[in-house]
Amino acid sequence: MKRVLYISGGFAALLLGLIGVLLPLLPTTPFVLVAAWCFARSSQRLHRRLLAHRWFGPLIRDWEAYGVIPLKVKCLSTTMMLLMVGYPLLFRSFALELKVLVVLTVIIALCYIWSRPSEPLLKPKLLPRR
Repeated sequence: MKRVLYISGGFAALLLGLIGVLLPLLPTTPFVLVAAWCFARSSQRLHRRLLAHRWFGPLIRDWEAYGVIPLKVKCLSTTMMLLMVGYPLLFRSFALELKVLVVLTVIIALCYIWSRPSEPLLKPKLLPRR
């Protein structure tokens, strides 16, 4: 039963992450990381498939090993958040309370993203060539 819940949670998180690619306030990366966490506890096959994905794999491996969000991902996510949220905030009229909530959400997300290291603090040492 536990395994089924983890697999279901993994697929749900992955689906939300994929939807987050298109929607500005729904983040992709945290949902993909949650999916990887769920799959690691329920299905090594699904976890390996996610790790082998050409876009998500390196991101998940860096996160799992070092807690790293690469600088390119930080810059891309910051740009996308500001672009997708900036237009409605500036050019659409809706309740001030909602605008404040959106701004606070983006600030919290950006603070978290930029508080993570961009590179592993301890890089693995390369073995000398023979």
